[in-house]
Amino acid sequence: MATDTLSPAAETVVTRPKPPRGGGSGVFGGLSHLALFVWTILTVAPIIYTFLSSFKTNTELFGGRSLALPENFHWDAWARAWEKSNIGQYMLNTVLIVAISTFFTMLLGSMAAYVLARYRFRGNRIIYTLFVAGLSVPPFLALSSLYKVVDNLGLLGTHTGVVLVYVAFSMPFTVFFLAAFFKSLPDTVAEAAMMDGASHTRTFFQIMMPMARPGLISITIFNVIGQWNQYLLPIVLLPGDKQDKWLITQGIANISTSAGYEADWAALFAALSMAIIPILIVYVIFQRQIQSGLTAGVGK
Repeated sequence: MATDTLSPAAETVVTRPKPPRGGGSGVFGGLSHLALFVWTILTVAPIIYTFLSSFKTNTELFGGRSLALPENFHWDAWARAWEKSNIGQYMLNTVLIVAISTFFTMLLGSMAAYVLARYRFRGNRIIYTLFVAGLSVPPFLALSSLYKVVDNLGLLGTHTGVVLVYVAFSMPFTVFFLAAFFKSLPDTVAEAAMMDGASHTRTFFQIMMPMARPGLISITIFNVIGQWNQYLLPIVLLPGDKQDKWLITQGIANISTSAGYEADWAALFAALSMAIIPILIVYVIFQRQIQSGLTAGVGK
């Protein structure tokens, strides 16, 4: 007589955890979604208002239609902001400085973070602690001493001085972030490369850096956004008599103050939109890489 047998998979009873009962989690989830919705409105609404206001006239902005859509989309304010206010030159200066400073920040920061994370030597923790301590120093506390240092080096009013300061102020967060990321990478790959005869430099640039790509992209975007929006440091390092070397934040501030009581508000909003759009595009394009970079090392 044939005996029916059950396969081990059929005999295995999988017990799935039941969702918690009660309304506690539901209420918490609802409050979380409400908080995110409010935060989204507070973040997006000023951007939309700035963009729409750039197409209005001063009469519309102060005549009771400040919150309404423009009657006609006028591009005149964008032309005035670009031509009369020299925004194009300021934006070109900003792109150049941010590109150079971000490159050197990522190059030096990734090398320092890799050494501090993967090698053990005397003073390792002290150097790492000094980098992290730089996160606690707000830029405005060092403005006076920073001005004297840059002036003594003969770099005051030059883009080179701004680049060096940007790199210095971006290094602490870059090293702090990437050191934790490099620690999460497996040791076996680096050991195999060393056994195959790869030098420390080749192992870093050809093996470890490609593995750390998500983290590198994330911190690069953060540095670009932070340096693009910087205002205090350019004000100190690029004085008023160096207008041809000003950055975008200085140019926008100049628009709001130079015209006095005849301020061209539509042009000011247009200039603000020009400063916002490049960073917004960069973030939209790389948002997935930023998210993956922030979570890539969690489960390793």
